[in-house]
Amino acid sequence: MNSFDKLKTKLAELFQLDQADLDFGIYRVMNARRDEITRFLERDLLPQVREAFGEYKSSDKAEIQKELDKVAHDVKAAGMDPEQAPKVKELRARLAEEAVDVTALENEVYDHLCSFFSRYYDEGDFISLRRYKEGVYAIPYEGEEVKLHWANHDQYYIKTTEYFRDYAFKTPSGHRVHFKIAEADTEKDNIKAANGNDRRFLLHGDKPVIEENGELIIRFEYRPDGEKRKQDAINADTARCVIEDLNTEKFMVWQQRLSAKWKRAGGKETDKTILDKHLFDYTRRNTFDYFIHKDLEGFLRRELDFYIKNEVMRLDDIEEESAPRVEQYLSKIKVIRRIAHKIIDFLAQIENFQKKLWLKKKFVVKTNYCVTLDRVPEELYPEIAANEAQREEWVRLFAIDDIGTTKNTNGTKKEKQESLFSVDSGVKYSVPLTVEFLKANDKLVLDTRFFCDEFKEWLVASINNLDDKVGGLLVHSENFQAMQLLLPAFNESLKCIYVDPPYNTGKDEFIYKDSYQHSCWMSFLIDRMALCRQLLKNDGAFFCSIDDNEAQNLEAICNDVFGREQLLAPLFIQVRYANKTLSEDSDFQRTIERVFFYAKDKYAFKPVKNTTEYPLEKFHWKITEKAEGTSFTAGGKQCVMFKSGEYTIEKVEATLEGLKETWATGSLLRQKGSSGEFFGIHLAPRKGVDGLCCLYKVEGIGEDGLGYRYFTGPQRESATKGKFYSGIPLQTLEKVKSGNATKEVPIHNFFDFAGDFGNCRHEGHVDIRGGKKPEKLLHKLISFSSKENANDTVFDPFCGSGTTPSVAHKLGKKYLAVEQGEYFDSKVLVRMKYTLYGSSGGVEEMPSGMFKYIRLESYEDALANIELQRTGPQQRALFPNQETSALSASSAVKSFRESYMLKYMLDVESRGSQTLLNIDNFDDPWNYKLLVGAGSVGETKPVNADLVETFNWLLGLKVRHIDRISLSAPQSEATRQAGGFQVVEGENPSGEKVLVIWRKVRNLAETDPEKIAAAREKANRDLEAFFRKQQYNTLDSEFDVIYVNGDNNLMNVPLDPDKEGVEPRYKVRLIEEEFKRLMFDVKEI
Repeated sequence: MNSFDKLKTKLAELFQLDQADLDFGIYRVMNARRDEITRFLERDLLPQVREAFGEYKSSDKAEIQKELDKVAHDVKAAGMDPEQAPKVKELRARLAEEAVDVTALENEVYDHLCSFFSRYYDEGDFISLRRYKEGVYAIPYEGEEVKLHWANHDQYYIKTTEYFRDYAFKTPSGHRVHFKIAEADTEKDNIKAANGNDRRFLLHGDKPVIEENGELIIRFEYRPDGEKRKQDAINADTARCVIEDLNTEKFMVWQQRLSAKWKRAGGKETDKTILDKHLFDYTRRNTFDYFIHKDLEGFLRRELDFYIKNEVMRLDDIEEESAPRVEQYLSKIKVIRRIAHKIIDFLAQIENFQKKLWLKKKFVVKTNYCVTLDRVPEELYPEIAANEAQREEWVRLFAIDDIGTTKNTNGTKKEKQESLFSVDSGVKYSVPLTVEFLKANDKLVLDTRFFCDEFKEWLVASINNLDDKVGGLLVHSENFQAMQLLLPAFNESLKCIYVDPPYNTGKDEFIYKDSYQHSCWMSFLIDRMALCRQLLKNDGAFFCSIDDNEAQNLEAICNDVFGREQLLAPLFIQVRYANKTLSEDSDFQRTIERVFFYAKDKYAFKPVKNTTEYPLEKFHWKITEKAEGTSFTAGGKQCVMFKSGEYTIEKVEATLEGLKETWATGSLLRQKGSSGEFFGIHLAPRKGVDGLCCLYKVEGIGEDGLGYRYFTGPQRESATKGKFYSGIPLQTLEKVKSGNATKEVPIHNFFDFAGDFGNCRHEGHVDIRGGKKPEKLLHKLISFSSKENANDTVFDPFCGSGTTPSVAHKLGKKYLAVEQGEYFDSKVLVRMKYTLYGSSGGVEEMPSGMFKYIRLESYEDALANIELQRTGPQQRALFPNQETSALSASSAVKSFRESYMLKYMLDVESRGSQTLLNIDNFDDPWNYKLLVGAGSVGETKPVNADLVETFNWLLGLKVRHIDRISLSAPQSEATRQAGGFQVVEGENPSGEKVLVIWRKVRNLAETDPEKIAAAREKANRDLEAFFRKQQYNTLDSEFDVIYVNGDNNLMNVPLDPDKEGVEPRYKVRLIEEEFKRLMFDVKEI
């Protein structure tokens, strides 16, 4: 392969064009324009290398040599000596002094470009690859005392699963094949954790192969294999079964397509079939795309300059060469730099596009509530009693079918729960349930996911001050995405954050890039730490658990984010006893883990300490004056000095009137305004005048109400120290007399929770393989940061088994918790239902409550919802004459096309994609479709995004009330489908009273412009009628801001006086405009 072809192959890899058959994720996006990009590279971009050396055409070594050979031949044919011919001498001189090997120059440029980009790219990621040579890379450094740096410090870690979640490809004939996981198999309990069997991709037993809309779908299950086979063996059986299933008249053409031999990108045929190849890729661990670079363009441009200085530019060559040679040398550098910059522009476009999708705030795709029945209006009880799905969950979780009996045939039932219902209420369980049963068992936890949307709306509408009544929020999402969305509502408002990240032992669930285990982990954690700090109150506390494996790196990260000075203490936690260690084949057994304890501002944060009764045992000294003493003045105070023998100091039984003895030394001498400072300045120097063993009585010092304070001077000639004697402070004395005096006890930094770690396996009735923290540990940490009766909020971005929200609820705190994957449903939700019910185990129960849980769009979902669309005018501007090749286009068109392809194509053509906001579809906010994956490897399906809930979070709204109202009451399901109005009232972070009105403006399927216009007019008339009915007025002060979706005719007024050069703010605003602004209003971490 020549240099040009090597570079083409590398660029195809860099531009994600080497997987032409893949039809998902970023591959699908790039393959949509694959032919155009390839044509641009081969016809427009790379030929510029040859064009750049065009000025040396007259000095081309090959051309001069060709001319020399011809002249020499002609001279020789004329019977003369070629070596004596002037023309031959001239050409030989030119060949020696100024000839340029243009082909060699071109190849050098291609080689350097290929070499440069190869050292920064590995399987979808731009990262500085290991080089065994000194000074290969430049580390940015701004003169800091200490610089924390690692291989991918400037990248977002984006990996959420090791497997392809939604895999599709196209056969050579262009027909699409889709591998899908049956949804039911991804939402079950964590089978792997339960029995230790690794899960495999197995062909689905029921209709494994189906055809839909011209697309072949091959269905899989993701579960343990009963035969415990390796995945390769399963794949061979899968391929055989699929081919056999396709051996019918209906599917014969598909059999031929998948049985064909797979060809590599260069066209070389392999011994694998197309089906074999894609089965292998689908079921293997996905080692691509761990990171998105935060500033790829800046990074590569800096590295390019460093590369040119180190690898291309040689100063010795410049000194020794002639001027023409130096000019050629510099020209080569210019060409490398110019072409590399254009390649970098295109790579940055791809990377920045992915970064935009990663950073954008994600849609809420589902919202539900869990609430105990004592908080549900009784008029909803008949529908609840009739709900079979809800009854079945109650039987499964709370064994309500055992109420009033001692039956215990199932070890997972009430033997575990110490049920609140162990006393027979007199109302028996029945199928269906009765309203009386629900009233008698009002701590049962209702989950709105078992009910229709109308029921959920009724329930939510019945609750005033909704956010105050909701005790917590659980978020099913990758935690970076969750924190981005929650930031407007909780910015600088959380009192306590506890982080229990993966410990990165290589045996946990953290996914890392080969050879980059620690740097992956650091990139993963530091951005999430930075978001935690933004969420934390100024007087808040941050805790992070870790073991020895990453303790050093974690402390470095925390110091970088919070500041080294904010570390309050490393807490050492004994997690197991020495005789119950994990392994006996190690020289050292680790029984301690650490919790790093940071404050956001240690001067604002006041830890909650334990207290004891005020200690009186030290107040056991009595001083008696036996003479009048000698008076003097010192420091503006009247003093009396008593010589030895003129006083007595005796130790007596401690009493309220007793004195406490304190040495006046050390830091006490430096405390401004203290007794120690007075002694050091005014009394200690008197030793030479008054002698030894003197007692001093100083008027006007002390808070003990005595009106004076006693001091004793040095007792020996060589001594300089003294003592002072004080009574109980007056304020404390009053509390002691009333029995209310206490003293804070400093927090020590070692805690023995080994027994609790050993016994926490079944807390909350959820088990996980490892890493579960006992409730007593979280109780201790939360109690350090939040006072007992304070209405503070606790946050856990790595919720795991749900310990933190469970303990926070029991302590009466608000809570936020985030978890991704199947743990959310199988662990966190289950545990929190037990917690609200009052039977979760662990620390003291507090039954009753309500929490909300939401599911967010993922980064992979965002990619799946990207569609590239090019308008007719755009196409004509890029390719004015489709019959004309790119080479023959005008220079202006080529320049425009180059700029567009390199910098703007993805951003311009993706506008209108659902994930990037399709404003037109806001006309029916309850029918805004997104493709969303089920679980970590599950099937992608269209769902209705929850625009109402998403907008509430984008605004940072504290919701007071949500209601669905129609113009005609009562509201029927038909009316609800037809439209109506959903009204949200609340306050934004600025304290403004906000009204949000959602309505259906038109049917999205309608395409007739006249009918659309008529629908809009009717929707605006309905809006005005609704305003009159609800007695809303844009001119009064009931609301400060009103948001409405769709253009409308509501009277509007500016909120601020006119200011020159300042865009006016209006009271009535379009939801669409604010939604878009806020969704993409993100700051890079």
